[in-house]
Amino acid sequence: MAGPLLEFETEMFLNLFSSDGLLLTAEGLGIDRILLQFLRVYSEEGSLVLLLNTTTAEQEYFIEQLRTEGVSHLPRIITNEVSSSERYSVYTQGGVLFVTSRILVVDFLTDRIPANLITGILVYKAHKIIESCQEAFILRLYRQKNKTGFIKAFTDNAVAFSSGFCQVERVMRNLFVKKLFLWPRFHVAVNSFLERHKPDVVELHVSLTPAMTAIQSSVLDIMNACLKELKRYNPALEVEELSLENALGRCFEKMIRHYLDPLWHQLGMKTKSLVQDLKILRTLLQYLTQYDCVTFLNLLESLRTSEKAFGQNSGWLFLDSSTSMFVNSRARVYHIPDSKTGTKTKAGEKRIQGEKEPEGKRELVLEVNPKWEALSDVLKEIERENKNTEDGPGRVLICASDDRTCAQLREYVTRGAEALLTRLYSRTFGKNEAPPELSKDRRAVSKGRGKGKSDKGPQAKKSRKQTGGKQGGELTLTQMLGKLEEKETEEREESKEEIESSMEEKEELLLNLPSDSYYGILKEPLTVIHPLLGCSDPYSLTRVLHEVEPRYVVLYDAELSFVRQLEVYKASRPGKPLRVYFLIYGGSVEEQRYLTALRREKEAFEHLIREKASMVVPEEREGREDTNLDLIRDPTPANASTDTRKAGGQQAKTEPARVIVDMREFRSELPALLHRRGLDIEPVTLEVGDYILSPDICVERKSVSDLIGSLNSGRLYTQCLSMSRFYRRPVLLIEFDPAKPFSLTARSDFRQEISANDITSKLTLLTLHFPRLRLLWCPSPHATAELFELLKRKQPQPDASAAMAITADSDTVPESSDLYSPGPQDLLLRMPGVNAKNCRALMNGAGSLAELVNMSQEQLAELLGNATNARLLYEFIHTSSTQAAPKGKKEWKGKR
Repeated sequence: MAGPLLEFETEMFLNLFSSDGLLLTAEGLGIDRILLQFLRVYSEEGSLVLLLNTTTAEQEYFIEQLRTEGVSHLPRIITNEVSSSERYSVYTQGGVLFVTSRILVVDFLTDRIPANLITGILVYKAHKIIESCQEAFILRLYRQKNKTGFIKAFTDNAVAFSSGFCQVERVMRNLFVKKLFLWPRFHVAVNSFLERHKPDVVELHVSLTPAMTAIQSSVLDIMNACLKELKRYNPALEVEELSLENALGRCFEKMIRHYLDPLWHQLGMKTKSLVQDLKILRTLLQYLTQYDCVTFLNLLESLRTSEKAFGQNSGWLFLDSSTSMFVNSRARVYHIPDSKTGTKTKAGEKRIQGEKEPEGKRELVLEVNPKWEALSDVLKEIERENKNTEDGPGRVLICASDDRTCAQLREYVTRGAEALLTRLYSRTFGKNEAPPELSKDRRAVSKGRGKGKSDKGPQAKKSRKQTGGKQGGELTLTQMLGKLEEKETEEREESKEEIESSMEEKEELLLNLPSDSYYGILKEPLTVIHPLLGCSDPYSLTRVLHEVEPRYVVLYDAELSFVRQLEVYKASRPGKPLRVYFLIYGGSVEEQRYLTALRREKEAFEHLIREKASMVVPEEREGREDTNLDLIRDPTPANASTDTRKAGGQQAKTEPARVIVDMREFRSELPALLHRRGLDIEPVTLEVGDYILSPDICVERKSVSDLIGSLNSGRLYTQCLSMSRFYRRPVLLIEFDPAKPFSLTARSDFRQEISANDITSKLTLLTLHFPRLRLLWCPSPHATAELFELLKRKQPQPDASAAMAITADSDTVPESSDLYSPGPQDLLLRMPGVNAKNCRALMNGAGSLAELVNMSQEQLAELLGNATNARLLYEFIHTSSTQAAPKGKKEWKGKR
């Protein structure tokens, strides 16, 4: 399927094959094809190559491609299903291996993998390799033990290197590579080759309707006002990235959270509301160009209803632009004629003012999406060309952004715009109304338009379970704030049943395609609709493209990576025709978003070219010699003074510091940072604790989310109880995300009294119950690593076998029970009338449970200091089960 490499791809491969480095290409230029070529070369028993940073879907795709090409020694996937005893034999068999990062780290630390036999390591999506990630830890361990193997990295995300100080240089330092290979789209070799094999491109700039243009202007005005307010309330956010142009891009939310997350607990409700409003407004812009008029109006009305009900908005609903947006949105769907003059009212004014509309008086307008009409024209043109061609009818692939859009397009092509919009209206606004009438203009337009291609060939039913459609129902504020994605999923499921039920009489079209997300329309010529984004398999569209081999591709939505993929696809099939219809709204937000993505990538490559020209790379960067400082595990600063009074400053040889780490902790970045600071890591499976720093110090590490979950489930109590029994110094480490605020709760959430649902209250009770438990608060994993190093100073080294042997049946430390047996103590605490305050006095007065049973009620009252507790305990001990009265049950229930 992949085919031979193109000219510029061959040059890329040879450059990276001859020397280690980082290959950075433009998005969509086929970085996976280059990686596949390396996998072909090293898929043999004589080499051992590890591929890092891949997902399960990517691994399956690569293996499938190699199997198709007849590679005999296919790559193997090593997960936790492969036992530790079997992994060594798998390593020695050679070939390419996909190994999870956690397993690979453990095998390097325990020498289970023969590091000297590794031919090299391939790193996919190299822009994600930061200093503290597992892949960087693996590369450092690999380079410490293997000085001859290669390291080759791949990525196609140039924009990721445009933020931060010397980002590409830091990534190259973590990768231990010296060379950077840049291949933008404007590279001479790439541009000249693709120009010689470019497809026939037809750009159709579709005009927005006047109402859509007015709505778009209103939304942009509101977004601009929200951005100004956001900067006014937060002067520190005066940065170039927070512009209206960037607010249209997909990465805007990630960008603004990057700036605000560290301060989120200090921000006022106004700022948080503005951030959420920007997200909602971006969703409105997407719905405006992506879906139909009924879908857009339903979302808008539901948002307004939610905002009015709860009164939580930043004020944008009361702007003039908001009023204009509602008026034009309703005018696209319906109008209400004046009963006296027969003319329509000022659209939407009655609803804005809160007056009730007269029922049954609406005349439907149901404005058709302009792109639908353009798509019909394109399909008719393709049909005419197929009739006149001598090579037989050409196949058609239609690509839209998401699953819902594909479902709407399928229904439009097969049933027509009028049926689709009427069904959507009936599901939302027309549930409790009499069947509305089409306006005269709308009836004339619908008669002239027809149903697209509904009378051509067999009709299609969706061939898989996924489908899309119009959203229904009202949004609540909770859904609006955080669950728009969940709502869309539910709407797609509801719409699936209606679409399929409305098309039961149609012939089902099942196509044998390697994807579960396509929508079939026609068998002859084969016409398929496929989403660009949101597929469970990221390579499903690539598979469909090579399986269908379309002569015509209709890009209903613009996607930069797929446009480049089509260029490579055409160049790899010279002589075979390919026509691409590019539908885009002229002068719209959609066009601006696409152009902004192009500009950002171009600027990112220009920045990287300048940075590469001035980059100073040390000769020892690759770590093939012992001079690379990044491989030295000595945390001592360079300006540290040496005491020359002790044998002329000679250092006495000491045993290396060692930390025992639970296997499950290798999902975090802390073990990598500890190893970097010179601490030896010994991975074992622990039942008690996560980190053993010394025979007496046991640490249980919790992230904030894990802490809240453990407190709510009661699991943390059990963990602290185990640590307190088997270690003299139990420690609870609460570790924060460095990108998030170093605050457990916001200042506004502090309470004066203890509450059962409050996290700080639960932590307070935990420390009261375990007096020896110590809490450590760390703002980041780097701070945790430094703190661990300080705690280990002048401490004996822990024993891994002893730590592994600690179970529930192990002997407890004397401090855990203060010379009392924990078993009877637990039993005593569960008796009525006994609590943590009087338990100690009771154990001092009664040497055993037998002595306790023989005590009178007066003696118990003297020890417990409370007559009621003494009576409860005495009756619990001396009342038989047959004598138990309801009164006793009631008192026991009240005690609990």
